[in-house]
Amino acid sequence: MKKTNKNLMLCGMVFAVSLVVSNVVTAKTIQTGIPLFGSTITLPGAALCYAITFLMTDVIGEIWGRKAAQTVVNWGFVCQLLATGLILLTQYLPAANAEMQVSYDMLLGQNVIFVIGSMTAYFLSQSWDVWVFHKIRDNVLARTSNEKLRFLWNNASTMTSQIIDTVVFVGIAFGIGFGWLFDPAMLPALGAMMVGQYLIKLVLAACDTPFFYLLTRRMPASGAMQQAEA
Repeated sequence: MKKTNKNLMLCGMVFAVSLVVSNVVTAKTIQTGIPLFGSTITLPGAALCYAITFLMTDVIGEIWGRKAAQTVVNWGFVCQLLATGLILLTQYLPAANAEMQVSYDMLLGQNVIFVIGSMTAYFLSQSWDVWVFHKIRDNVLARTSNEKLRFLWNNASTMTSQIIDTVVFVGIAFGIGFGWLFDPAMLPALGAMMVGQYLIKLVLAACDTPFFYLLTRRMPASGAMQQAEA
């Protein structure tokens, strides 16, 4: 991918769309059928959409630098706030059809604790992803100048940031929101949900590596170093 404003805008748009859609579809719970600790792993519907956001920040960071990637993360937070506000506004406007209102509330109704968990997990995990990505990248390129090792900072940043995302969101939404954190009987279920969701996210993170290489293949090592210092 060439370093142009058009491509940067494209990556930013894919990031924003994936982020907003992940908030819309997260109400659907996906049953994976994979057994873990006596139950099966379930995922929020946002799992796939949200994984794309990490790929986009990594691509932006590799080509345009850390500052651009963090800017996209910051504006993504604003997009989340805007999307949540518009969804809530529409929810509380008078409905012409009562059945449609019930369906809307079920699919798009915003649970305050879930919104808090989502926003907190997003900002912490994405900021960590950008920071770790460039920390590892700068050190590796300074020592080896081998930009073919991009899988190191791509995977390390995404896989560790997904830990933060999973623990923070599940901990706030289910641990605090549902009270599982304060109920000894539900602690195993809380732990299983965190572990199970992270394992699936780990696989998704590994799967984005070929796409990362494909999208950043035209970035020479010398140019990458200059962007890292920008």
